[in-house]
Amino acid sequence: MKRRTFLGAAITGIGVSLISKAGADQPPIKIGLSMAQTGGLAGGGKAALLGHEIWRDDINAKGGLLGRKIELIVYDDKSSAAETPAIYSKLLDVDKVDLLFAPYATVPTAPIMPLVKQRGMVLIGNFSFQVNSKVHHDMWFNNAPWGPADSWASAFFDIGQKAGGKTVALLTADQEFAQNLATTAREVATKRNISILFDQAYPPNTVEFSSILRALKAAKPDIVHVASYPPDSAGILRAVNEIGIGDNVKLFGGGMVGLQFGAVMENLGSLLNGVVNFNTWLPEPGMYYEGTKAFFDTYSKRAVAAKVDPLGYYLAPFGYASGQLIEAALKATNSLDQKAIAKYLHANEVQTIVGPIAFAADGERKETATLQAQFQGIVDKNMDQFKKPGKQVILFPEKLKSGTLITPFEAARK
Repeated sequence: MKRRTFLGAAITGIGVSLISKAGADQPPIKIGLSMAQTGGLAGGGKAALLGHEIWRDDINAKGGLLGRKIELIVYDDKSSAAETPAIYSKLLDVDKVDLLFAPYATVPTAPIMPLVKQRGMVLIGNFSFQVNSKVHHDMWFNNAPWGPADSWASAFFDIGQKAGGKTVALLTADQEFAQNLATTAREVATKRNISILFDQAYPPNTVEFSSILRALKAAKPDIVHVASYPPDSAGILRAVNEIGIGDNVKLFGGGMVGLQFGAVMENLGSLLNGVVNFNTWLPEPGMYYEGTKAFFDTYSKRAVAAKVDPLGYYLAPFGYASGQLIEAALKATNSLDQKAIAKYLHANEVQTIVGPIAFAADGERKETATLQAQFQGIVDKNMDQFKKPGKQVILFPEKLKSGTLITPFEAARK
């Protein structure tokens, strides 16, 4: 009897060993992407990539997906739209990847959309804005919380109108992402009978904003909507600090990229006070979901060694959430079939560390989860302040609201 028991256990052990070995011998699931690791987008790109890597490591520690480990194949797109089409062709034709993540940002992503659609590949987007509005790829899923195209501007103007704003000035970088924001801002302003008193685009290489700000100030708008990139955002705020913006301005900000990154915020310090700007994740009550704290605990340790944004709020958790979208789809479909994955993501809400994500037909969020938050009580040269609640109070969406608007803008600055 003991001999039979021993033989049974031995056979079972051999069976488990063979299954484990078979799993270990399986090739990895290859996810291909380009990511800005040099150039103007590198600060955000590196943080986003670290989010992807933490997800990969977590999944592989649990045994992978479909019995296979996850491998990320990554190329530096140098923050350039000229690089991405060739990179994604290589990922598909040479590396033979199973799945695709998009590059960080609108400009590098837009050129690959026709290729990805032609190849019938699922593409998990990474913080681009309206790149699928003309291509209409039914396998595009943006990890960003933007939602419907007009929701971003609508939220900002809601805050401005409640503060008594009736007129607006638009200041916009002459690049695709910023111009897309400005287009929706004009449309929303027109629908709401908000008069546009000033509307100017500036070249991407602009470094001096004093003359532009003087002209804007002379128009005396109630609301100032800015759509800018990191170097511009810093230059604009320094010009505002130098010449002021006028006591009539009730709301300033909206679409300023860069004011979400730790190094930029620490550098600008008190110049941030009063700005109401978009964001994606902040350490405010209501922003923590299952796994959120654990992710940031890991991120904060690895960010030091990786020399990336020490906060990582803007992009990193969404890089992790991109993996969670794939994880949910593969577990549900037990397949790498692109159509099955896309069908699942269109039909199901996925729980992630940035909250539940559900997609509309165009691959954007069904409902916006983009935050509008005001910098309040910021002091100079202090990174730790941004790790605490109350320094960027959420004004929108209402369910996450954590403070009230200080207005007019000049009063909020002081």
